[in-house]
Amino acid sequence: MVVGEMVQEVELAVIGGGPGGYTAALRAAELGIKTLLIDAAPKPGGVCLHMGCIPSKALLHAAEVIHSSKSAEKIGISFGPAKIDIDALRTWKTGVIDKLSQGIVGMCKSAGVEILHGKATFQDSRSVRVDCPGESAMRIKFKHCILATGSRPVKLPKLFKNEEDINSDKVLDSTSALNLADIPKKLIVIGGGYIGLELGTVYAALGSEVTVVEMTDGLLPGADRDLVRPLANKLGEQFKAIHLNTKVNNISVTKSGVEIEVTGKDVPEKLTADKVLISVGRRPNSDGIGLEATQVEIDQFGFVLSDETCRTKDKRIFSIGDISGQPMLAHRAIRQAYVAAEVLAGKPSAYDNRCVPAVVFTEPEVAWCGLTETEAKAKNISFSTAKFPWSASGRAMTIADTNGTTKVLFDPNTTLVLGVGIVGPRAGDLISEAVVAIEMGAVLEDLAVAIHPHPTLSETVNEAAMSALSRLDRQAKKDSEKQISST
Repeated sequence: MVVGEMVQEVELAVIGGGPGGYTAALRAAELGIKTLLIDAAPKPGGVCLHMGCIPSKALLHAAEVIHSSKSAEKIGISFGPAKIDIDALRTWKTGVIDKLSQGIVGMCKSAGVEILHGKATFQDSRSVRVDCPGESAMRIKFKHCILATGSRPVKLPKLFKNEEDINSDKVLDSTSALNLADIPKKLIVIGGGYIGLELGTVYAALGSEVTVVEMTDGLLPGADRDLVRPLANKLGEQFKAIHLNTKVNNISVTKSGVEIEVTGKDVPEKLTADKVLISVGRRPNSDGIGLEATQVEIDQFGFVLSDETCRTKDKRIFSIGDISGQPMLAHRAIRQAYVAAEVLAGKPSAYDNRCVPAVVFTEPEVAWCGLTETEAKAKNISFSTAKFPWSASGRAMTIADTNGTTKVLFDPNTTLVLGVGIVGPRAGDLISEAVVAIEMGAVLEDLAVAIHPHPTLSETVNEAAMSALSRLDRQAKKDSEKQISST
């Protein structure tokens, strides 16, 4: 122990103030557990609130407004060119973040959750040292701990001719890109996943010429191609270029911007831009926090191993959120937060959810949950699909946006709903119905007979299910007629 180090004892220490961390702290306090929330950041909310989900969606809303004003011409309404006040936009985004952060502080105060700002490092399985900025270090002794330290953007230092260039203000990651320091005339995005496409959408709407470089053969690797296709077509119009099957060999920062050497079919050997955004994924924050002093085990990717109760190999320590594995999504962390807190309170709780929805907040949005066609084929799972094109949706027509599809995957023998995918406006809001259906073990008839309001986009889920049932009925009739004729 350091001389002069203050010591505090608590029942539960939650490390990390993101969606998983503060939710776990609030739920534990609600269940009567004395809880301390330790957060390295000056304000709670984590990456999601300050450098991810919320600021990106705020800026995507701005992009949507710009696109909507342009597309209004097709219904006979014209606006002048958008005038963008970057300072005002940045201030509005910051205001949204501050209000939500203050709300978290208020909830913690009301629940009796103490917040301690500082970096926590495990000393052993029962304590952490917290280095607080401008104050003496503290030693926190706990009965149990919930680890929710989140993740950070993956960096690619080996791609730079001069490794120190990775810290240049011309090299962006998701965090710096959301700060919106300025709008580069030309921006290269390395990575065609959801982060790169969302941020590319924002910058393209604000006036940047955006070029995407993706090493695989398609955008949003892992998502079904029929869902990605409408988005890829739209981005093909919004972006300057999209280079697939293209490898980045090295990156150079110059006085005027960045130069990127690439290898790919029909791609120039060198691409130039004012700035480059590297968005090739995230890695868990499991290093540098002293886990080696505990019995916690980490896998080859840096994820902390835990069971369905979120308990790690160290019986006193739980892990939730990005640090505990894929998918690295805030809503998964929130669900795990409830599980961990309830298990500590002696309740029968487990993270045994059947699906975790994924949403890409581009234009159009892409969302899916449960089994995808890609996964089903890889695992040799028998499935059938039914689709409903939004070109046949009355509501889609009335909002002048029919660039969408709703798809249902189901077991051809039992009609159990296995997965749902949606591409189109507000797909992220629509997917929740499918999540509930899969969690409840719904069959096609459940979706088909449930009355959906008309005219709405949610009807497309109902229509897709009815389409599947109609096809099954036709097939059953054919089989019956064939059997009769054979006898």
